[in-house]
Amino acid sequence: MITETLNELPLVSADLRAKILSAPRTTEAHRDLFEQTDAMHFVQTGGEASGDVLPSPLTIAAWNVERCLFPKETADKLGTEGADIVLLSEVDHGMARTAQRHTTEAVAEHLGMAYIYAVEFFELGLGSPTEREFCEDTENARGWHGNAILSAVPFNRVALVRLDDHGHWFSTEFGADPGQPRIGGRMALLAEVETENGPICVVSTHLESNSNEAHRAAQFDILMDAIDDFAPDLPAVIGGDLNTGNHMPPDFDWQSETLFENARNRGYHWDGTAEGMTTRPSLITRHPDRTMKLDWFACRGLTAQAPRIVSSMNGEVPLSDHDLIVMECISE
Repeated sequence: MITETLNELPLVSADLRAKILSAPRTTEAHRDLFEQTDAMHFVQTGGEASGDVLPSPLTIAAWNVERCLFPKETADKLGTEGADIVLLSEVDHGMARTAQRHTTEAVAEHLGMAYIYAVEFFELGLGSPTEREFCEDTENARGWHGNAILSAVPFNRVALVRLDDHGHWFSTEFGADPGQPRIGGRMALLAEVETENGPICVVSTHLESNSNEAHRAAQFDILMDAIDDFAPDLPAVIGGDLNTGNHMPPDFDWQSETLFENARNRGYHWDGTAEGMTTRPSLITRHPDRTMKLDWFACRGLTAQAPRIVSSMNGEVPLSDHDLIVMECISE
């Protein structure tokens, strides 16, 4: 568990970048390079909170923003929903495809919120062919891609938890894409925030898409263990893209993923997640072969109410290939 914070994440040197590009695509090499990538070992903090204590009930939103091509429009939709806490995944920082912006910072500034951000992947390439269409630059200024939490009140404590370090998107033994070299792996951000009913723990996570349900269940177990260490006595809510049903047979029932029952056995419930699919075609993901239910809230010690799925369409433009999920909750 990483708790050290910085206002700016350290850049990757040209020498380290060259080492990454020339290294053998093995788990051992990835772990060595990962340790040398300083930005992987810190939580970035920024923004300004607009209040001191969150109301009860409070409104929590979770959204995979698919790189965040449109920070202002993304913030506008979150603001319309009245989100007090925002759990984001797939947010870029210094990527050519999103105009080199710190997209988390831009969304937080529009909403008047504090934020924490951490790197899921250091991207050495410009992305997929459709992502390259959005690039005006030939290189990434930073190459960060990760998760974030935005809050209307200051954070009491924060932490970063790594869910794997074996190089699932780097090592050839896991089928890594050689055209998109990257260092890193799935992770979660944890934060304690103050509410009228006392502090709660809020968690933004993104589980593995390129694997099976057993892999995701193991990642979710690691996350629940981390929450027990970070906030053993606090109400908690986990929100994010759990990639349920990915890389499973067509007739697989996503509701049978092991992580659901594992979470129930440890005192979590899924009442904060509205029924319905949460993916759609987007400017980047243009021709998905199916719609899926990937986005979830898991709650412990909280009563969830008014769960909803909010379309990511902004007029005729999809802001993401995921719709926004929202709920209200009260500490029990």
